[in-house]
Amino acid sequence: MVNELPLDDIRVVELGQLLAGPFCGQLLGDFGAEVIKVEDPAHGDPMRQWGREKPYGKSLWWPVVARNKKSVTANLRTEEGQDLVRRLVERADVLIENFRPGTLERWGLAPERLWEINPGLVVTRVTGFGQTGPYAERAGYGSIGEAMGGIRYVTGDPDRAPARAGISLGDSLAATFAALGTLVALHQRGRTGRGQVVDSAIYEAVLAMMESLLPEWQIAGYQRERTGTTLPNVSPSNVYPTADGEMVLIAANQDTVFRRLAEVMARPDLATDERYATHSARGQHMEELDGTIAEWSSTIKADELLELLHGNGVPAGRIFRAKDMFADPHFAAREAIVKLAHPDLGEFAMHNVAPKLSDTPGRVRHVGPELGEHNEEIYHGLLGLDDDTVSSLRSAGVI
Repeated sequence: MVNELPLDDIRVVELGQLLAGPFCGQLLGDFGAEVIKVEDPAHGDPMRQWGREKPYGKSLWWPVVARNKKSVTANLRTEEGQDLVRRLVERADVLIENFRPGTLERWGLAPERLWEINPGLVVTRVTGFGQTGPYAERAGYGSIGEAMGGIRYVTGDPDRAPARAGISLGDSLAATFAALGTLVALHQRGRTGRGQVVDSAIYEAVLAMMESLLPEWQIAGYQRERTGTTLPNVSPSNVYPTADGEMVLIAANQDTVFRRLAEVMARPDLATDERYATHSARGQHMEELDGTIAEWSSTIKADELLELLHGNGVPAGRIFRAKDMFADPHFAAREAIVKLAHPDLGEFAMHNVAPKLSDTPGRVRHVGPELGEHNEEIYHGLLGLDDDTVSSLRSAGVI
């Protein structure tokens, strides 16, 4: 089964743009789904222009988020473009979209209309606030969902405004939950033959990651606040200095692990000191314990420190940048980075498929396509349109 892809019997029509919808399509495509991305014929997905990096003049993000996909063009604001989507849906298993609620309905592509064509279609919808509720029709970017879902308030230093991660976290989380929901809906379709709507809201995807935030407030009246580099009451778990100016993260907050760290530090007394003997006590004395560990770690070079910690079962590691990932033997051994051929940029590296399946793993088969690269394959081959029809659609600016 080495060449078998687990979703290679699934066809996906992707109408979304930017990140939330397309990342869902990327995840499904990574495991073999045929993802037909429908783009505006004039400009394509804005992601084709985002993430530009000199001196190449091309987006270095597009080849990643559009990997394993096929690109066709269709102006969805025209009846002819909408009809092309209906014909694609007739032959598809999943439709992904991340427009503002009501957009599909205005285009005559409401789920109820599409189920008349294909009752088994799964309609996956990714939005800022979901398809229902008083905020549903608001424009909603990932950053707004991160703020509403709670993660922005607890991110950053306590004496500054809330910070953000340097990635599009909210969009990616909503897309990941959307992919999960899509697979669940396909599983259920196997039982009933019927499709359904997967409604993934960015703020709810973020909220789902917020651990015990809600009962902490409801039951204990405890409001989580920004705590910089640490988690409240979790110690030691921080970044510590080394003799050669590097920074090493040490996570030894569990009782048994902390005892091992104390032995490595030649300070077994720390593990029996009432200030540090339990998880709760260490949390209450985090600052002084961090100071003790930092004083010790700063006398040892990073490589030596890591070897010492790893050899004694204490979780620790460097904070990786991209250049560190390319040089790391573990990344190489697990093929966490894959390199493909890009038609203009040559060798093109990106993260590989996750998670890894033992028998039918996913695979990155090609970088993101050119705009409309697969028009002929899909419109001629899949839909069976003749040359005159395709030519007419092209002349009218529909494709």
